[in-house]
Amino acid sequence: LDAGFISIVEGVSRIYNISSMQKVNLTQHFLIAMPNMVDPHFSKTLTFICEHNDQVALGVVINRPIAMNLQGLLEQLGIPFDSGALNSVPVHYGGPVQTDRGFVLHMPLGQWQSTLAVSPEMGLTTSKDILQAVARGDGPRQMLMTLGYAGWAPGQLEHELAQNAWLTVPATPEVIFELPAEEKLPAAMGLLGVDYANLSEQAGHA
Repeated sequence: LDAGFISIVEGVSRIYNISSMQKVNLTQHFLIAMPNMVDPHFSKTLTFICEHNDQVALGVVINRPIAMNLQGLLEQLGIPFDSGALNSVPVHYGGPVQTDRGFVLHMPLGQWQSTLAVSPEMGLTTSKDILQAVARGDGPRQMLMTLGYAGWAPGQLEHELAQNAWLTVPATPEVIFELPAEEKLPAAMGLLGVDYANLSEQAGHA
């Protein structure tokens, strides 16, 4: 939780070495896994892209809770907490990279030790101080906790889009923070005006 984003971006860049196929910025977009997605890490997932530029794309899966809640995570980290309500806050699988590291997607942005500003209102924080604040009851108004993240280096995400692996749509905070996990993917599809249950496996990306 105490590592900065510079080392994370450098790590993703070492994973892939694919030149950029086209200029596109999917920051603050959802990636909706197409029904023909065979990668078990991303099958039936909804991923929120936090950063996308010429060097890297970085996001977190937001609809796959794991068998751990926030109270259990705080206990593992040795962070004292005041509220038993934290046992109802899920922890999510954020992606296949650094699954032992915590990422907190939150609003408002606030001031934390290590935060990637997704927008003027939203941040993705890896530093422990945000969890200490949550444990005290002083955390951000809205948050989603993940272990791990999803990362693509130059051209990798564009290549996957060209292969019809994903649909894309501008994201909304309501889908991220307010809906239960099982409703997020259908809701994101609804932003496109498409019923996921009827989506053909041969459909192109949007």
